[in-house]
Amino acid sequence: MFFGAVTVGERGQIVIPAEARRALDIHPGDKLLVFAHPAGKGLLVVKVQDLLRFTATLREYLLAVEKEAEGGELASEQEE
Repeated sequence: MFFGAVTVGERGQIVIPAEARRALDIHPGDKLLVFAHPAGKGLLVVKVQDLLRFTATLREYLLAVEKEAEGGELASEQEE
């Protein structure tokens, strides 16, 4: 989703467009993480809470996969 263009100020600051803040539930005081985009010159900005939720979900999924793998073949391999 594209929210518009912003300009970097003299102190390196940008303003997140209001539509983006509403859509992504970003409020004053929220902590954001800023990453370099892995595919090139760009930035990824993620709310800390959203990343923590994602990593917790991923951790649960990986533990389930690990348990499945310890028991032998994965369920998808057994069906073949």
